[in-house]
Amino acid sequence: MTVAHHAFDDAVDAELFPQEAAVVAAAAAVRQREFATVRRCARESLAALGIPPMPLLPGERGAPLWPRGTVGSMTHCLGYRAAAAARADEVAALGIDAEPHQPLPEGVLEMISLPGERAHLSSLGADRHWDRLLFSAKESVYKTWFPLTRRRLDFRAVSVGFQPADRTFTAEFLVPGPRIGEDEVRGFHGRWLVDQGIALTAIALLPARPHLRQVAR
Repeated sequence: MTVAHHAFDDAVDAELFPQEAAVVAAAAAVRQREFATVRRCARESLAALGIPPMPLLPGERGAPLWPRGTVGSMTHCLGYRAAAAARADEVAALGIDAEPHQPLPEGVLEMISLPGERAHLSSLGADRHWDRLLFSAKESVYKTWFPLTRRRLDFRAVSVGFQPADRTFTAEFLVPGPRIGEDEVRGFHGRWLVDQGIALTAIALLPARPHLRQVAR
């Protein structure tokens, strides 16, 4: 079971553990509120799994450190915060990302995409900002990838394709993929959504037969 909670506004009463507060002590007030709200979302998700409140600190490359036996992902953008969590024996890795549903700044698409991906996006129509969804999907891919590999993943080391009819996407690795047991994972499957001005993508990688059972739920 994957549990997620979100918020469209920062919670003025969202509290931080002292260790968390120290992380953002020098940050602007808006950053502190954002940091606290997304961790409230994370703790609410963990509570649904029976996990008591505890500090959720940034680890290597800023990736959140989740309680033992759990996996999770956090995201925040202008006007939106969210976190998802699951038990590690049910989900091997999670990645979620939220972005404002607006075009990418000029020049960014060329930096993050392959020529084939840009051709694919141009075939999808103008009803969505597919460039932003591509960016979000690659962020979700990285958030799922990093806890499994502890390696960086270049934006152009993965090729993403969208299936608009069922709001899913596939991500194919162009470099050796993460291993779960004896299996190498060659790609991820995820879901996307555009709602209330926010572009969302999510991946939940299942531990059993991962090359056949990668889904976002």
